[in-house]
Amino acid sequence: MTSELLEVKTQAQLDACIAIRLEVFVEEQQVPVEEECDEYDKLEAPAYHVLLQQKGEYIATGRIKLLDELTAKMQRIAVRKSYRGQGIGRVLVLGMEQTARVHGVERSVLDAQCQAEGFYQSLGYVTISEEPFYDAGILHVRMEKKL
Repeated sequence: MTSELLEVKTQAQLDACIAIRLEVFVEEQQVPVEEECDEYDKLEAPAYHVLLQQKGEYIATGRIKLLDELTAKMQRIAVRKSYRGQGIGRVLVLGMEQTARVHGVERSVLDAQCQAEGFYQSLGYVTISEEPFYDAGILHVRMEKKL
């Protein structure tokens, strides 16, 4: 199945990103809504949001937060439940990396849920945190990759 990655340009697209994140993080993983949405969830924020679309339906999203001119933090990576296990996460993350490169980013960092560490390693990320840490009540590790 062919998917199309869109860089978010409209409020309606941003609203779709947030809806997917609420479904995945707040409803499924019980992350408090006040921890899920923040000041980077605005069109004018120093971040890029992406949507993955398949057959006209938005199925996944991610946020690329600029840490500095050359470094971005991949965040809020979410695939709707009915689309998991089909390689969508891989397509999404690789698309996010390409979007970051277009904007001049050379290094990517992310905080991976521990259960997803192997997935990110398969995409070339290296764990750099010495110990797992909690974020929104879920164990994570910090990872990085040169783009």
